[in-house]
Amino acid sequence: MKHTRPATLIGLGVVALAVGFVLDSILVANGQAAIVPPVPLGLVLLAIGGIVVSMAVPVRKVARGTSTERIDPYYATRVLLLAKASSLSGALFGGAAGGVLLFMLTRGVSVALGSLVPTIIAVVGGLALLAAGIVAERMCTVPPGDDDDGGPGAQPV
Repeated sequence: MKHTRPATLIGLGVVALAVGFVLDSILVANGQAAIVPPVPLGLVLLAIGGIVVSMAVPVRKVARGTSTERIDPYYATRVLLLAKASSLSGALFGGAAGGVLLFMLTRGVSVALGSLVPTIIAVVGGLALLAAGIVAERMCTVPPGDDDDGGPGAQPV
């Protein structure tokens, strides 16, 4: 499985940013309340990021050879897929919250701290989940080793 490409994450983040900005603009233009993400959203995204990285630690120990314990290959695969999903979700959540934040900051009126702080926390939580997903994905990578048959992971000697 290949690493998640930065272009994919940047693209998702930019699209989500645009959607968050436009959605908030449309809501306010129609006289409805603007979107304000709740504070627990950002905190939960931070917690999920920490959990994903902590799940990848045993896989990294085995992949680097610092642990003699065996790890279930299905567990390692699930952690890798969770890491990929976390980076993609972090790009989406961070981008959407960033779009809402951008809308709030570009308005001609002052924004209440009660709206601004939760949005900033959601942006930080989304970016933290994105970073945690990338880190966990890299932790699940097996370094190239010495294969007897000169397979794709073989290093020239």
